[in-house]
Amino acid sequence: MDTGILQQIISEKRLEIAELNRSLPIAMLEERIANRDAPRDFLRAISPERLQLIAEVKKASPSKGLLCPDFDPVVLGKSYAESGAAAISVLTEVNHFQGSLEYLAVIKDKVDIPLLRKDFIFDEYQIYESAAFGADALLLIAAILSQEQLSVLLQLSHRLGMDCLVEVHNEIELEQALQSKTKIIGINNRDLNTFEIDINTTRRLIPLVPVGTSVVSESGIKSREDIITMMECGVNAVLIGEALVTAESIPDKIKELMG
Repeated sequence: MDTGILQQIISEKRLEIAELNRSLPIAMLEERIANRDAPRDFLRAISPERLQLIAEVKKASPSKGLLCPDFDPVVLGKSYAESGAAAISVLTEVNHFQGSLEYLAVIKDKVDIPLLRKDFIFDEYQIYESAAFGADALLLIAAILSQEQLSVLLQLSHRLGMDCLVEVHNEIELEQALQSKTKIIGINNRDLNTFEIDINTTRRLIPLVPVGTSVVSESGIKSREDIITMMECGVNAVLIGEALVTAESIPDKIKELMG
């Protein structure tokens, strides 16, 4: 994703959050949070010995446009859960990925595995919002957060019972993530400046991650060969969206990938 699109998304999000703060203030979100079921354990779900799959509910992307013309978040979510995914990532960004917070709520009712909210999160309001709409975990992107922001959002998420996948793209962001004491690192193989994908990013960064921290590899994982590469790298889980939502048969594609 080029930095122009990234900055545009963040600008749009700021306006969206300001509007939501008026129509659905944090006090109302806290009421919803008080009445929800206990969050599911995302960290535990992705951390067994063998490689786990986080399958993504993704309708579109800025680079490829519409990925899944007959998109149904509940059908996708159920198919992932029934095919052995350890967790489901739900893209909720509206303008560029055609996502929705409502997808979290409707999928949560139909599956029993943890849900990760994937969005551009930089404001405490979004943490309360994630919990209120059923997220068990959420994505924090180191590239758009200061060290202080990352620590504050991580602590608030944990206080509300949610795990955080802290996403990094290079050594500097990885150091920032490790300083925050996160338990889960996401290594994104997509360069946010050039949009190019290189799964060797995972191979390069994973030796720098301390033992005991769970690692998720994201972006560009499309084949069984890619999965074997990730196994050799020693990651705990892979996050796959595009290769699944564009597949003719999701169960067959998951079987092919995960073996």
